[in-house]
Parts: sequence; C-alpha cells; structure tokens
Amino acid sequence: MSSYQALSNQTIDLLINNAGIYPPEHGDAFGATDYAAWAYAFAVNTMAPLKMAEAFIQQISTSQLKTIITITSKMGSIADNRGGSSYIYRSSKAAVNIVMKSLSIDLDSRRITAALLHPGWVRTDMGGPNALITAEQSVTGMRRVISNLKFADSGKFYAFDGQIVPGEVFRLSLISHSRRIIRQEYATCIAPNAS
Repeated sequence: MSSYQALSNQTIDLLINNAGIYPPEHGDAFGATDYAAWAYAFAVNTMAPLKMAEAFIQQISTSQLKTIITITSKMGSIADNRGGSSYIYRSSKAAVNIVMKSLSIDLDSRRITAALLHPGWVRTDMGGPNALITAEQSVTGMRRVISNLKFADSGKFYAFDGQIVPGEVFRLSLISHSRRIIRQEYATCIAPNAS
C-alpha cells in the first residue's frame, strides 16, 4: 500500500513541502547551463509542491488547521537578487513562490491557508559551514511562524524569524517615474506630426 493510499481516509492538518535540490555549480553558470538539471530542479522545487497539494487536497480540506506550507528561499526573490548567477535554483524558487501565491487564491473558498517560508541560511549540507544559523534555530523559528499563522496570512512569504519577505512589486515612485518617461517619449514621437 502506498503512502497516499494509507492516508486516503485520514485528515491532514498541516502539509509541509520541504523537498528541494540545489544543482551543481558547474552546471548553473552563464554559458555552461545544464538544461537537464534545470528541468529536474523545476520538477522537484516547483512542480512537486503543487502536486502534493493536489494529491492531498481532500485530506487537508476536512482537517481543522487546513494549512499548506512550502519551504522556499529568498534566493527566489527578484527584489532581493543582488548576487546574480544561480539561474537554476533562483528561477525554480521564484516559480514556486508564484505557484503558491496562486494556490492561496484558488483555495480561498475552502478556507485553506497556503503560505511560504524561508528557512534562513542554514548550516546544512546545502547551506554549507559558513551559513548564519543552525538547523535548530531555523526549525524553532519556522515552528513559531506556523503556529501563529491565520487564514488572513494565506499567500504571504515569511522568513523563519517572522519577518515578511518583501513582495515582488515596483515602488510607486519608480512606476510614476517610468510613466513620466513614457509620456515624454510619446510626446516627442508624435510632436513632428502634430504640427
């Protein structure tokens, strides 16, 4: 009997999507991209969390907590990308962020909370020995965030310390500035025909 079949008549209060892979550096550099590794990273980091939600939606819907958490990374943040490179990992995490945001909207009518969690830079095999926090510190923080989640928090992106990760939106001042430039360029283009 598969795990899925064994859980078919159970309720799931909290589903945590924690699987993730970081591809080898030699296949994740400009000019040397391993496209097969990229596809595999998307299968694990991006597609699998949605597949898990689809597979267990009935068990989650009938539970009390009705919560889906996906462990992601600030490396998937467009606004926070100051280092470049890591095309495969960054894009797979940026993609799962938008997938989970969409999921939170689609599951709104079922009152299911779907949120994202950044575990921090953790001293693990993936994070390496120079990372900032221990696994214990990361898990303690994430457990605290999860225990405080409310339905109103669905769709949000939290760090392990409870801070909201900035959204991927332009500042209003930048948008306003861009609109002024577009208007000026448009006026310049049509000015010769206006006379």
